[in-house]
Amino acid sequence: LVPANVDIIFTRLKEVKAFEKFHPNLLQQICLCGYYENLEKGITLFRQGDIGSNWYAVLTGSLDVKVSDTSNHQDAVTICTLGIGTAFGESILDNTPRHATIVTREYSELLRIEQKDFKALWEKYRQYMSGLLTPPYGVMETGSNNDSKLWKDLNVCVLVPFFSSMITKVPSEKILRAGKILRNTILSRAPHMIRDRKYHLKTYRQCCVGTELVDWMMQQSTCVHSRSQAVGMWQVLLEEGVLNHVDQEHHFQDKYLFYRFLDDEREDAPLPSEEEKKECDEELQDTMLLLSQIGPDAHMRMILRKPPGQRSIDDLEIIYEELLHIKALSHLSTTVKRELAGVLIFESHPKAGTVLFNQGEEGTSWYIILKGSVNVVIYGKGVVCTLHEGDDFGKLALVNDAPRAASIVLHKEDFNRILRDVEANTVRLKEHDQDVLVLEKIPAGNRVSNQGSSQPQHKYIVMSGTPEKILEHFLETMRLEATLNEATDSVLNDFIMMHCVFMPNSQLCPALMAQYPFPSQGTEQEKMDYSLNNKRRVIRLVLQWAALYGDLLQEDEAAMAFLEEFYVSVSDDTRMIAALKEQLPELEKIVKQHKVLLQLFNTSDDRAQKRQPIRGSDEVLFKVYCIDQTYTTIRVPVSSSVKEVISAVADKLGSGEGLIIVKMSSGGEKVVLKPHDVSVFTTLTVNGRLFACPRDQFDSLAPLPEQEGPSAGTVGTFELMSSKDLAHQMTIYDWELFNCVHELELIYHTFGRHNFKKTTANLDLFLRRFNEIQFWVVTEICLCSQLSKRVQLLKKYIKIAAHCKEYKNLNSFFAIIMGLSNVAVSRLSLTWEVSPSYSPDPSRNHRAYRLTVAKLDPPIIPFMPLLIKDMTFTHEGNKTLTDNLVNFEKMRMIANTVRTVKFCRSQSFNPDAALANKNHQDVRSYVRQLNVIDNQRTLSQMSHRLEPRRA
Repeated sequence: LVPANVDIIFTRLKEVKAFEKFHPNLLQQICLCGYYENLEKGITLFRQGDIGSNWYAVLTGSLDVKVSDTSNHQDAVTICTLGIGTAFGESILDNTPRHATIVTREYSELLRIEQKDFKALWEKYRQYMSGLLTPPYGVMETGSNNDSKLWKDLNVCVLVPFFSSMITKVPSEKILRAGKILRNTILSRAPHMIRDRKYHLKTYRQCCVGTELVDWMMQQSTCVHSRSQAVGMWQVLLEEGVLNHVDQEHHFQDKYLFYRFLDDEREDAPLPSEEEKKECDEELQDTMLLLSQIGPDAHMRMILRKPPGQRSIDDLEIIYEELLHIKALSHLSTTVKRELAGVLIFESHPKAGTVLFNQGEEGTSWYIILKGSVNVVIYGKGVVCTLHEGDDFGKLALVNDAPRAASIVLHKEDFNRILRDVEANTVRLKEHDQDVLVLEKIPAGNRVSNQGSSQPQHKYIVMSGTPEKILEHFLETMRLEATLNEATDSVLNDFIMMHCVFMPNSQLCPALMAQYPFPSQGTEQEKMDYSLNNKRRVIRLVLQWAALYGDLLQEDEAAMAFLEEFYVSVSDDTRMIAALKEQLPELEKIVKQHKVLLQLFNTSDDRAQKRQPIRGSDEVLFKVYCIDQTYTTIRVPVSSSVKEVISAVADKLGSGEGLIIVKMSSGGEKVVLKPHDVSVFTTLTVNGRLFACPRDQFDSLAPLPEQEGPSAGTVGTFELMSSKDLAHQMTIYDWELFNCVHELELIYHTFGRHNFKKTTANLDLFLRRFNEIQFWVVTEICLCSQLSKRVQLLKKYIKIAAHCKEYKNLNSFFAIIMGLSNVAVSRLSLTWEVSPSYSPDPSRNHRAYRLTVAKLDPPIIPFMPLLIKDMTFTHEGNKTLTDNLVNFEKMRMIANTVRTVKFCRSQSFNPDAALANKNHQDVRSYVRQLNVIDNQRTLSQMSHRLEPRRA
């Protein structure tokens, strides 16, 4: 392998849980000898009793572990599932038979190392690997004879020590330094905060007060948005013993309680010198950023350590938000997750070899791994797998576990009670002995109406049902007195937003018309009263539906035909029901909107006017290249399928027999597009191109020279522009792109746009902008041959990122940070030696990001890749249909993420005119026409030429 390829593999493996604690030298060797394998669902990797020949790590997908007590493989029972980051197969070190059968649960990608290579790694790197592999190959940390005997005789499992979240008195160097910087800065800026305190006739030496520490931290940095966030940041110091409660309590509290810095524990605690004060001033913001990233983890642990009865409403909400993103809980209902938030307990086990329960004992608890890993051991068979972060265990008596894991524990009685409560509060509507609607009763909170009467304390939410029954339920329970934008209508908005998944317009429109007619039974007055309320509800729903879909309805002939028919029906009814007249003008306005005007769209178009959203019917002029690297220009609608593109290309070329359409990246990766794929123009990579060729010429396709990107950087132009101006113009452009993304595009993207035959062009361009900014950072640095200039570039990018965050442009902020984290930049040790000492890691803590966004006021440009990840997680972890009913819980969870986009745009973005200086036009043009290299192999090679690998 060439060095650049090794770097690419190395970067990927560093992100895999199984390798996060591997020594870099060991990981480099794994890159050199590992093989990639991809397996379809249902493939047996090996069987129980086989002699192994390979060691594996799971990169994507999952595999079932099956064990049989007989020689018949058909009797095998699945005891657990191996997820991403799991490693298994150490038995090849001594040629013992496989302890279990491994079968792929879904399409999976694996890293495989052959026996001879794995043994060679073991011999060379035993000191690194022994602490990372499971016993008997790994080291028993306790080292006692009793523990060794316990392993051999009882086959208890011992945790691989990936992570310890215990409260420690041996602080890390990083947190020790953070504590010193905070203490010295307090002594410099607010020395009165650290002094002797008297309370109840007792004197406490050199202490701070919890509330004062929180107040002070919130004043020091814009990255601290709330008191709870500051509490989490101080909790980091408390957990590592850098800050201590005078009574040795383990929870930092925003109260009149006394805390003392580690340095102040000594009688002769030194005061900082002037030089130290200056150093601490310079490092303070980096320290605050570090603590803001790791604080949410500490805050979560602190909450989970509290007895359940002592958790506040805010505590429960924080736990609930975390549970939404845990793999093991993805299938549970919202109600169950909220119940879990009240009863889960945090456990941290510092000593390897501690046994929680043994095989054969009655299970009393269920565990979810927050951090760390756990080995699964079977009597007589040894370690069969390792479970990692997000996995759960304790459901089967076959599974054993032990520390050092940070786990959430749910006691058996709580789990059973929750299940009983959920079932007791479930209402099932049946037709022909089949469930058609499942509701769950949940607390609604005490509310008082305008008339002063108390509202019901409980409400019913839809769990699942047939599309028609779900629609009927929302119409029957709709509150007509509520305004269109009232929060209480959010569940109805969830239905309107998500119906395209389970009830397309072709099904929804006839169902709405069926709900609209007069009833056929009852007195005339009863008919009139019922009809008025029913028709008002249907009209209300149609108005909300049309408001959400907006211009997208104009592209749907069935929807427009329904609106026209519905308008005529309502108009006719106003002659008999005068009360309907007030809603008629709004309906008329929607129906009589202008017909769709064709727009021309080009990905390189820099419009002087306000950017308009791209619609599926808009026409696009686009180049499609041939094998000889000539091209033909076609004009087709944006939402055209590949089949339609082939037809348009064939018309231009005069022949289309056997043509295929291929996406070609700058690195030469080729993807043959399927005939039903739609809107292919906007899904290309930054420097990607579209090719058309006969299938038998596929192997001859090669990237165009223009796809390579620039050969010279723009540092000469770039360094003349201020960081603030660049960030401001980037934010203006990013907002234009973001503001064009329709909320429904996120749903089409998540569930597969080919299923809807809809375009996601605006979302595609916004996501591509994120990649473009990443590669812009890497490109400019790798094209800068002069060390001093590269150092200045690094500093400038960090400043631009800080300004983007100030403007609440989180998308560009994270794009720049990820660009700086790219292996081609992060490996430039000479450059970083004289650059800022700390660069934030965007992947470190997504919880920190979510908490940050929750405290910001709109307008905000969100970190879109994380929103996409959240929606994909919910989609893949939950079935769309359960027992042939629509899983409306899933719809509600996805709609909740989509609402984030709506919230971010709930206030309009108004660029600051004061920042539009005389050079703004040059800066504006620059940020909108970034020329980048997006081939990671090329960038790595350039990086190695700048700073060759040290011996």
